[in-house]
Amino acid sequence: MVGFGRRWPRPARITAVLALVCGLTAFGLVQGYVARVEALRPELGAPVPVVVAASDLARGTTLSADALKVTQVPGEFAPPGALGDPGDAEGRVLVSPLTAGEPVTGTRLAAPRAGPVAALVPPGLRAFVVATDVPPEAVRAGDRVDVLGTFGGGRPHTETVATGLEVLSVLGSGQTDALSGAPSDAPRLVLLVSPDVAERLAYAGAFGDLSVTIAGADEGVVTAGG
Repeated sequence: MVGFGRRWPRPARITAVLALVCGLTAFGLVQGYVARVEALRPELGAPVPVVVAASDLARGTTLSADALKVTQVPGEFAPPGALGDPGDAEGRVLVSPLTAGEPVTGTRLAAPRAGPVAALVPPGLRAFVVATDVPPEAVRAGDRVDVLGTFGGGRPHTETVATGLEVLSVLGSGQTDALSGAPSDAPRLVLLVSPDVAERLAYAGAFGDLSVTIAGADEGVVTAGG
């Protein structure tokens, strides 16, 4: 049996001494860091509440309580326009995406009473709804599409009515039609257009059938007046 008074081997003693030195050094570094942070506290300002995204949120999201959380940050680190009360953001629409933990600021939100579509329409542009046979899962907000009109009569033909239009949102099949009140089987795309393009689309839809083609992700962005 090994007695308590037996001396450790020399390598074990060296290892123990090094471990003790490393531990004391780490303790000293941590204490020094804490002291520096405490010294900077007056310069960084008192902690303030900042509303942040609880998860990744897409553009056009209507914010709810479970989509938000509050974190405390030093006053000097709070972004300009950051919200401190989740109630100020609930029910409002994001005009740009947020990643989880990113602060919610006034510039990221639409006007308090703006709807989920109106919130995304810049001044001077309009949202135009086009029914299409494209499956809802095939198109996402932010995609670009061309709108084609096919006309019958004595000279049947198809022509491009507008190009490079941004998809604001996709309304899936089975939703209620706003005019008839009956369920709609056709998916509908909400497109961002200029007023004159809206007129062209309405005219083409009155005399022909509208369809869309989807532009590739790598194609250049075309304005809403295309």
